[in-house]
Amino acid sequence: MQLSTWGHQMSRPSGIRSLMEDIATTAGSSGDGTGANLSVGNPSPIPEVLETWQRLSAAALATDFPESGGHYGPSRGTHSLVDAVVRYFNAAYGWSIGPENVVVGPGSQMLCFVATTLFTGPTGPTGPAGSGHRPLVLPCVPDYTGYQGLNLVGSATVGVGATVVPHGERSFRYALDADALQQVPDMGMMLVSSPGNPTGRSLTAAELDTLIDTVERHDALLVVDHAYGRPFPMLTGDALDPVHHPRVINCFTLSKAGLPGERIAFAIGPADAVSAMVSFMANTVLHAPQTIQAVVERALDSGELDVLTQKVISPYYRDKRQAAEALLHSLLPDDVDWRLHEGDGGMFCWLWIDHEWFDDLDFYRLLKEEGVFIVPGRHFFGTAGVPGLPGHATRCFRLSLSGELPDLERGFKRIGALLTLLRDRSHEADPV
Repeated sequence: MQLSTWGHQMSRPSGIRSLMEDIATTAGSSGDGTGANLSVGNPSPIPEVLETWQRLSAAALATDFPESGGHYGPSRGTHSLVDAVVRYFNAAYGWSIGPENVVVGPGSQMLCFVATTLFTGPTGPTGPAGSGHRPLVLPCVPDYTGYQGLNLVGSATVGVGATVVPHGERSFRYALDADALQQVPDMGMMLVSSPGNPTGRSLTAAELDTLIDTVERHDALLVVDHAYGRPFPMLTGDALDPVHHPRVINCFTLSKAGLPGERIAFAIGPADAVSAMVSFMANTVLHAPQTIQAVVERALDSGELDVLTQKVISPYYRDKRQAAEALLHSLLPDDVDWRLHEGDGGMFCWLWIDHEWFDDLDFYRLLKEEGVFIVPGRHFFGTAGVPGLPGHATRCFRLSLSGELPDLERGFKRIGALLTLLRDRSHEADPV
């Protein structure tokens, strides 16, 4: 069987997907309950969240299933959900959107793939600056590793490394490198998660303005993925409100609000761009699953999604983050230069070990032997580096906070012990 150029690109295993397979195989075979999987991106199974979605799903199945499950529907999304989205966002943010600004899809990653395919890639000899293609630009790397597999042409994705800003002794923060971004000669679309995966970092208002100014200059689009942000699930308290702008497509998903397996999301953007996305949906998946659309419509119109976000989900992750930070400060060695990316809640901790002896993949492999799983940092950088910090991408790793606190404590203890061991080995190899 001969794969096409696009086939080779889309069939190749990504680094993090290979790791996930490795983790699933290894963790499944051990089964002794002594390890700690700190790699998963699944949201925590919060009882109140599960109960709410089960109840709303039961109501939708009882009332709506003959229509939603027994008939094909519109590619834009069911009229009832699209109308509910319009009502919700116009009321919450004072927008004036209509159904023409909304498209529902099977997950935000699919919607990001649709947008990337539509607005980046080959443009022919008449393309801007004679480039022949307009790339997808990730303007503040590290960012969600899944973005690196969206482009049918792998070389058409450009990552712009963030600037690292240390704070105090144990924390740091990434900042948009506006100067580096201005050096990108062309783009068809920019894509950014805010708050971000893996860091939990939200764009500032000034950074968002810079991104919008940049896409306007390039006659391009900005896609902002709000998977962790406002108005739901609001896992970090410092997330910016979404902005309605003729150059911005906002993606929203219910995955981190408790429905990761249902693959339901929607995008809001300029009508002409959304219309192209609706056509793409019609030509590929036809439409998103409809019974879950009826469930989400109920959650929006009843206000229960806001209640879950504000009263349950957001406080849960804020408290979990505070507990995790306290554990890290108590369990990681004082004489190792480790730094935690600043955050206000979120599903992850992003750690930077600022030593030449540290390598993220080696660290992953050594921890795996002890039944502890993390995600190496390099998979969130793609080919982008961080100016002035050679090796930074291989000195970071991501920890998930989805597990119970005893699991986190057990995993953090082993991380601290391994860091101490590696530090001691480096001193033996290079005595002062």
